[in-house]
Amino acid sequence: MNAAAPREVLVEVRGLRSQFGAQVVHENLDLDVYRGEILGVVGGSGTGKSVLLRTILGLRRPDAGSVRLFGENLHELSEARRVAIERRCGVLFQNGALFSSLTVSENVRVPLLEHTQLALRDALRVAALKIALAGLSPEVRHKFPAELSGGMVKRAGLARALALDPDIVFLDEPTSGLDPIAASAFDQLIRTLRDALGLTVFMITHDLDSLHAICDRVAVLAHQRVIVADALDKVERFDDPWIREYFQGPRGRAAQSVQAIA
Repeated sequence: MNAAAPREVLVEVRGLRSQFGAQVVHENLDLDVYRGEILGVVGGSGTGKSVLLRTILGLRRPDAGSVRLFGENLHELSEARRVAIERRCGVLFQNGALFSSLTVSENVRVPLLEHTQLALRDALRVAALKIALAGLSPEVRHKFPAELSGGMVKRAGLARALALDPDIVFLDEPTSGLDPIAASAFDQLIRTLRDALGLTVFMITHDLDSLHAICDRVAVLAHQRVIVADALDKVERFDDPWIREYFQGPRGRAAQSVQAIA
């Protein structure tokens, strides 16, 4: 029997230390993100989930260790090469981070105008396509963020994250603040886009339903490192007090029950 082919690693974190003054957030943290997977990243408050995201994206330099994105250390690259790597990433920040003075279409066109030579007519067409992919109706293109519901803001932010046809999308608490129906619809949208576009998804979340519904693997941040990164059923059995409280508490059992019924 042939051994399974090794999976392509898009993000490789080794021995990461993240430190702010005397406070050490990460110490000797290792993590791989594989092409085509949806990885859910969970951890208690203060475990540095967003710090890890910013470090992977090159927005923060590691205090020790290494981070490679598509096999490259962003801090060792020329500006041109770094921009080329960054174009392969899409980011949806927790609150959408849309420009309030721009319409949805204009927000989606920002990365297109910054990183491509598309004529305005073509940029408009691409923006309309991405807005449709995010599950928004055409009339939303001309609305401003203040005119949108919370779920629509998230989808508009996702449309912008997809603007440059990224290989990997980073999502920071994408269902935070959404009602259960909107959150479930957003989860299904992410899985559909992953399957249709071949995306890789790195998703910081506290949403147990999201972990059960769409994540291929779950990475748990605790004790300044990733203590386990595996399929959800294996993570739930991992012997750690925080994991037991998180996954086997009332909310965790409720999420398991919902998925069992589904």
